[in-house]
Amino acid sequence: MIITDFSLASAILNQGDLLAIPTETVYGLAANAFDGDAVAKIYQAKNRPQFNPLILHSNSLERFKTWGIELPEKALKLAAAFSPGPITFVVPKSNLIPDIVTAGHSTVAIRIPNHSLCLALLAELDFPVAAPSANKSGSVSPTTAQHVYQQFGESIGGVLDGGPCQIGLESTIVSFTSEKPKLLRLGGLSLESIEKVLGEKLDTAGLINNENPEAPGMLSRHYAPKTPLYLDAAENHLDQVSYEEMAFIGFNKSHPKIPITQQILLSTKGDYAEAAQQLFAAIRKADALNQKIIIATLLPEEDLGRAINDRLRRAAIK
Repeated sequence: MIITDFSLASAILNQGDLLAIPTETVYGLAANAFDGDAVAKIYQAKNRPQFNPLILHSNSLERFKTWGIELPEKALKLAAAFSPGPITFVVPKSNLIPDIVTAGHSTVAIRIPNHSLCLALLAELDFPVAAPSANKSGSVSPTTAQHVYQQFGESIGGVLDGGPCQIGLESTIVSFTSEKPKLLRLGGLSLESIEKVLGEKLDTAGLINNENPEAPGMLSRHYAPKTPLYLDAAENHLDQVSYEEMAFIGFNKSHPKIPITQQILLSTKGDYAEAAQQLFAAIRKADALNQKIIIATLLPEEDLGRAINDRLRRAAIK
């Protein structure tokens, strides 16, 4: 059920059930992170492999500190600039965190979401919540309460409706377990912004890790619609389908031959933030057109264009 009742939302989490929560990035499927049985329900509901760790969410760094989780100096520098916001910090875990949350790693991913309703709910809880994106594993991430309900219906405790997500891409994940900060996932905070504040380049090697990921969103196949999505030119597929059987996702320019009613532009004004906010909804809309294939074009490899391209590549047929 989609709910707006704050006390009911809190009760669902306190009794060990799953609640989809709004954040500025995407909707998350939340459970009491200290309750291993509740966290196990996340993996079951999403059909998520248990080697894929989860992100902890709370409303302040001070609360994380009371649970034995502290940020090193460089992470604190980024937190001062960007948190609450779309950045996740991977740091040494505390003994309070069950291994099921971290997939057995000695590190844990934490963040503070920048969404007023979510922060108010987190402030009322006596525990952090583990919350990956509220979608079936590998499918398109949800940016509205309705997207979540379409996937899970009444099989979870509820969906707290906080309106459309303002950023629309999952958080950027940075690890601070070695001297040089390491980028583990591109996301809603640009690489340029992070490096400017730190005054150094991030280690960007190994962004995709299929075997034993250090953080969520590192699997190579993810965010996929039911309709096959390709990143190469529409003309490359004319031996299989016609232009009339294609859907198109572009940045700010239409395709000259695919029917205009089958085209979705992420930002007609070429704005990266708007494109990021629209991306997952655009993939869902293109999928709902029920064409034979979806053709998508990559954005310039800069700013949030990098993260958008990352999601498109993971959604695409290889």
